[in-house]
Amino acid sequence: MAVSKVSIGSVLRLELQAGVDGNGNPVFRNKSLSNVKPTASDQDIFDVAASLAALQELPLNNIIRIDNAHLVEE
Repeated sequence: MAVSKVSIGSVLRLELQAGVDGNGNPVFRNKSLSNVKPTASDQDIFDVAASLAALQELPLNNIIRIDNAHLVEE
């Protein structure tokens, strides 16, 4: 039987650098936005993330897109 993937949504995660720990290693904080349309283009998500990052007090380290899906047996 074949298995297909059914997209159910995406998550946009902003990884912000909150400082460094006692050993000099960077400490990160995440801000996540759920219910991002799975059909949204990577460029659109990046543009929104960059705009949101400009509103944050902490500097942006990384933009992460997490796609979620159900696997359905046909």
